[in-house]
Amino acid sequence: MEVNVLTTLFFQYCGQQPQTVTLLSGAGSNRKYYRLSADGVSVIGVLGTSLEENRAFIALSAHFRKQRLPVPTVISVSSDEMGYLQEDLGDISLFSLIEQAKKNQDISAEKALLKRTLSLLPDLQFRGAQGLDWRICYPQPLFDKRTVLWDLNYFKYCFLKPLVVDFQEDRLEDDFERFSSVLLQPAADTFLYRDFQSRNVMIKDGEPFFIDYQGGRKGPVYYDVASFLWQAKADFPDSLREELLDVYLESLRKYQPDTDAAVFREQLRYFVLFRILQVLGAYGFRGYMEKKQHFIDSIPYAINNLNKLLEKDFRIFPQLTDVLRRLGEERCFQLLSPVIGQGLMITIYSFAYKHGIPFDDSGHGGGYVFDCRAIHNPGRYEVYRALTGLDRPVIDFLEANGEITDFLKNVYDLADRHVSRYLERKFTRLIFCFGCTGGRHRSVYAAQHLAVYLSEKYPVTVVVEHREQGLKTVLKS
Repeated sequence: MEVNVLTTLFFQYCGQQPQTVTLLSGAGSNRKYYRLSADGVSVIGVLGTSLEENRAFIALSAHFRKQRLPVPTVISVSSDEMGYLQEDLGDISLFSLIEQAKKNQDISAEKALLKRTLSLLPDLQFRGAQGLDWRICYPQPLFDKRTVLWDLNYFKYCFLKPLVVDFQEDRLEDDFERFSSVLLQPAADTFLYRDFQSRNVMIKDGEPFFIDYQGGRKGPVYYDVASFLWQAKADFPDSLREELLDVYLESLRKYQPDTDAAVFREQLRYFVLFRILQVLGAYGFRGYMEKKQHFIDSIPYAINNLNKLLEKDFRIFPQLTDVLRRLGEERCFQLLSPVIGQGLMITIYSFAYKHGIPFDDSGHGGGYVFDCRAIHNPGRYEVYRALTGLDRPVIDFLEANGEITDFLKNVYDLADRHVSRYLERKFTRLIFCFGCTGGRHRSVYAAQHLAVYLSEKYPVTVVVEHREQGLKTVLKS
């Protein structure tokens, strides 16, 4: 069992076997977290699905600890770097404290923790960047135009298009180009946390500690401020946002004494808009495509933030503004209802066996895992190594002797029977996984072809994810 990796690390750390191993609940990640404990020793064990992501977290943690920043210590790492132990910061997140305080209709006691957290953020952004080798960042070292357009198109394809909101796509893309130019105007030599939110702030001994920064990179400070203060479900009142922003600006002046608050606020507006669009894309995919209720529940909060932000116009983005105003109307939620919780969603992965079989978060484990390694491997030849199963030369190579097409005929037969029965019984999730040596050629070809086959034949939503390439596409019937 994969958890044995963690129990071995635990024994090496403290000389005894763990008495309890408890799987902890996750949110949007495929990583698995466990609490391992014995005789007063408690640690968090992590099993990742991406070697590069694990390496980023481990290296960033070591660097931040050297910079005396409040992050967990990584205690030990497995030989293959797919599992590691880190310091146990407890079960109390800042978000959970805020949620409880809101139920009690009094967050005055939590204000001090919120202010403390915002006052520490510039330390992470500036001290965290000092001497950091940006090459360790995953999936890339810089917040750049490509990053911006990825997130804007994530919003377009995973939120707008599934809702069938009408828009002029060419004009929207023009606005996206202008948007990227605005966001990239300020030069940035600081650390961008990327997922800075109260869920990723743990409270230990009354002090905030930061977690889940493995997606960080070099980028502007505005992004993290927008992420935290406009986190959808935190739903901070405007007066509290302003108070917390003042705390952040005061701390920021330790590093940038000439910061103009008015100029900062104006630039921040664009990052708030960008962050809202990015999280709506995530909520769309994780919520009404992957059927995760937590993300569905967050959509109205994000729309509410959007409506407030649009009280002041973004005139340089005319098509985007028009679309967002229509999204903010009440009928947007009527559009959501036929999409959420209905129909069959099929997720198809390509993967490399050396990185493990993709994690099934559907809760029932329905589906298949196919091993493509018996098929002749294009990766053995230099001319194909930099290509994938989506590229024509690799496709021609694989189809030349009919080996992979015969393989897929058998897969299609199994898939037809399974999908038909799932539709008949009104099931909502089904998974197919294709693995090969590097997750680059044979598995990618097979996953992509099955995705197209099923989306064209059945009334289903197909999500195809080529895990090792970081590519994800949604196909609608």
